[in-house]
Amino acid sequence: MTPEEALKRWWGFDSFRPMQREIIDSALRGDDTLAILPTGGGKSLCFQVPALVRDGLALVVTPLIALMKDQVQNLSDRGIRAIAIHTGMSRREVDLMLNNAAYGDCKFLYVSPERLGTALFQSYLDVLDINYIVVDEAHCISQWGYDFRPDYLRIGELRERVAAPVIALTATATPKVAEDIARRLSPDPEHPSFTVLKAGFERPNLSYIVRECQDKSGQLLDICRGVGGSGIVYLRNRRRCEEVAELLKSQGVSASYYHAGLGPLERSLRQEAWKKGEIRVMVCTNAFGMGIDKPDVRFVVHWEPSDSLESYFQEAGRAGRDGLRSYAVLLWNAANIAHLRQMLDTSFPPLEYIEDIYQKIHIFHEIIYETGEGRTLRFDIEEFCRHFGLQRASVHYALQYLAQADHISYAEDTEFPTRVQITVPRNSLYDTDLPDSRMIPLLESLMRGYPGIQSYSLPVDEEKLARDCDTGIPELRQLLYRLSLERVIRYIPADRCSLIFLHHDRLMPGNLDLKPERYKFLRGNAQARTDAMVDFLTNGEECRSRQLLRYFGQTRTEDCGTCDVCRARSAEDRTRSLLLRFYREHEGATLQDLKAFVSNPENGMPPDALSIYRKMADEGELN
Repeated sequence: MTPEEALKRWWGFDSFRPMQREIIDSALRGDDTLAILPTGGGKSLCFQVPALVRDGLALVVTPLIALMKDQVQNLSDRGIRAIAIHTGMSRREVDLMLNNAAYGDCKFLYVSPERLGTALFQSYLDVLDINYIVVDEAHCISQWGYDFRPDYLRIGELRERVAAPVIALTATATPKVAEDIARRLSPDPEHPSFTVLKAGFERPNLSYIVRECQDKSGQLLDICRGVGGSGIVYLRNRRRCEEVAELLKSQGVSASYYHAGLGPLERSLRQEAWKKGEIRVMVCTNAFGMGIDKPDVRFVVHWEPSDSLESYFQEAGRAGRDGLRSYAVLLWNAANIAHLRQMLDTSFPPLEYIEDIYQKIHIFHEIIYETGEGRTLRFDIEEFCRHFGLQRASVHYALQYLAQADHISYAEDTEFPTRVQITVPRNSLYDTDLPDSRMIPLLESLMRGYPGIQSYSLPVDEEKLARDCDTGIPELRQLLYRLSLERVIRYIPADRCSLIFLHHDRLMPGNLDLKPERYKFLRGNAQARTDAMVDFLTNGEECRSRQLLRYFGQTRTEDCGTCDVCRARSAEDRTRSLLLRFYREHEGATLQDLKAFVSNPENGMPPDALSIYRKMADEGELN
């Protein structure tokens, strides 16, 4: 089967997007390939097509559980068998999934990076017929990347046992990051032999507008009223998301909010409503948007600056994927810049504080010295902070650094699906007196859909069960609860929590290696990214697109003509021409004459025309 035949058979497309075929050809030649494609460039097809053309399965390493589940569902909908293994699954579930991947008709195995080093995963490596090692969000493996994750380093170790080419993909990589990715994923780091294929980052249909303002609510309403189509508004704070969504609704704008604090079903319902156009504007944190390919987003508004230009570029790039004129608007003020500077200190608490948090984690969970290795802890950060009288943000970043230093793994807001085990023997199940007739089809659906459910507690898909039983999710949960009261099933409701995985036994105070040189290096990188973000906000002299492209290593560029800088320059050039003509045609004109000319609406002069006139005089242009 050719790549075009695979594309037509499973996706219904006749041709590839720019750069996709080049990346696929490189992978099919067996070359290690790094693909740098901007958001919306169709990265998934670049590994899915070659994996389908070749025998075996693709091992896809990705840190994004939501994206992992979404891609598995999309592949399954096309009749392609795919499996996902992620945080929150029991050891038995992981074992079952790996067994299916090894001996079933599976083409894609998605795993989170922390799974790579586990003994269970390693034990299956020799029987997994891996045709490609796919590294999604590949910037996470680079020490220069904005989202470095130590678990990604295990991919390099994986290559010592798996003789398969690598396809690494990222939407945002500076030249330094790209070079580091290739080095860390190469069998010979001293002489990396990656084929690097990079699409141009230009988005000619996307106008970047950076606006300093105090009245952000007014600006946002103007955008919603002045630009048609659907939009996304990004904020940092969950509560503020809800407030801004309510503000928009109170002004007649169809809006909703989305953040990680919502339950999985509610998030799914809101996302689908937005994708279908039932909700026009989604006000959200950066938890929203991964893997969403809605082509007709006309505007993306950042209520405040992102932490980095990488994050901003990726989020802004969700606008205008259909090629039509769209807008990326970034609102800022002096307080936002002060906050960016402050966040640098918050993101890197002192090493002494980080070690203290390490010890308090063990105290909180009553783990004594020289024990604890391999334990997974359910971690409630709010309760932890209340217990010790600590600030949430500082604790959060201390945990992040402990993970960077490879002492723990930290997974936030992990979803645990509803689990059910039927405890009544099958032969006596139908003799059980059930108080609700709807319980019988529910039990039949459970036995039919989940082999082994009478021996083990298994995760169940509430939405599918509800459809099978022609009921809603709340009614389903009530039935499951009542069945548990009747002692027919063991019922563990769906839950969300954060997890900490301990990499080693608890160490005595002073024995924790927090890698101070690494800390200094990471803080320096964060400082550089903050400075780049501030420069982008305050540089009103150079085309916004040019600034972004240069940051990502693209130097041969042209002015976009549509950003706020280019528009202002065009308006100023026109004003200069009119003033110069007035000056030449009215020799000896007084300042009053000039003011009369400027204030006459028929002449179409902007409010700052006099200041432009003074600038021209200072520059000697009117001599």
